[in-house]
Amino acid sequence: MTPQPFNFDKRIERRGTHSVKWDEAPTADVLPLWVADMDFRAAPCIQQALQRRLNHGVFGYACVPDAFYDAAISWFQTYHGWTLQRPWMMYTTGVVPAISATVKALTNPGDKVLVQTPVYNCFFSSIRNNGCQVEMSPLRYVMKDGRPTYEVDFADFEHRCADPAVKLFLLCNPHNPAGRVWRREELEEMGCICLRHGVTVLSDEIHNELVFADNVYTPFASISDELLHASVTFLSPSKSFNIAGLQVANIICTSADRRARIDRAINDNETCDLNVFAIEAQIAAYTEGHPWIEALRAYLWDNYQFLLHFFSEHLPHLPVCRLEGTYLPWVDICATGQSSDELCQHLLQQAKVWFNPGTMYGPEGRHFLRINIACPRATLREALERALPMLKQ
Repeated sequence: MTPQPFNFDKRIERRGTHSVKWDEAPTADVLPLWVADMDFRAAPCIQQALQRRLNHGVFGYACVPDAFYDAAISWFQTYHGWTLQRPWMMYTTGVVPAISATVKALTNPGDKVLVQTPVYNCFFSSIRNNGCQVEMSPLRYVMKDGRPTYEVDFADFEHRCADPAVKLFLLCNPHNPAGRVWRREELEEMGCICLRHGVTVLSDEIHNELVFADNVYTPFASISDELLHASVTFLSPSKSFNIAGLQVANIICTSADRRARIDRAINDNETCDLNVFAIEAQIAAYTEGHPWIEALRAYLWDNYQFLLHFFSEHLPHLPVCRLEGTYLPWVDICATGQSSDELCQHLLQQAKVWFNPGTMYGPEGRHFLRINIACPRATLREALERALPMLKQ
């Protein structure tokens, strides 16, 4: 059991709270292990900060104080060895709005944006909604130490970067849904290829605190000054601290010209203001939240080990990919003979369990499903037991 005060085993009733994860289920008996938010209460330091602000009772327009920036700067220096500077930092209401605004700012309609599939589904909409084309460099599905994982196909990656129409590379670091935490040398090689071909790197690092075992998160822009100036990074405490509904993200960009263009796009889309609670939550998370994050990582890792044991014992024909980061294991369902859309629909309708079909993340996901394990272990156990009869078929 997780020691108090961080009791991740406690099941919190989320139905009836306007929860996307729970209240959009077709029936009330569905267990949702799909969209990437956690079924845990936020860290006590965040709850306390929000309560203090709530007690004030006035919720007018808010300005963003120095403490907001200082908290993020201190956090990344202390825990990731990356020194941010205040002038590089911008804020907006979420990482997806940040990506969309940056794509709009740094491309012209018809340009191509490179992604590594399978990859987070909102990348596709952020690119296409800005009149750009998605260019895909599929990751290589390989076995490593007896467990499937993914690697970069560097030859294909360079071939696609060499296309003059490719202006941006949208990196996912750590990678959702492949579960990879890219090693420094992998990031460096991707960065060098992009530099050779004049491709700007946009690095989505929203899962940066959710890294397990001996894996180490490396901020892409921390590798060298050259890559720092040739990239834009998106950060947020939202995924790691389970505060996505508060809507906050940070954009890191050293170029004054690029910042001005991104700022214009943010204002064009009217995502330029933060609510009062988002400000307080980021300050609390990045100043007092480290003990909670440490406990959370340990609990999520144990959930992953539980899932691995369950599949090994009951479903050995369905390989579970190595999970280096995120709380979203990626499962190979090829042996079932069904597409992920078919299987997930059957699981939802008949087993009352909601997983993500891999097709959401590109054509390479057709025979995979994504499982959100950021829930009490009892919930995870119940969901897997419900799904077991259909997964055995």
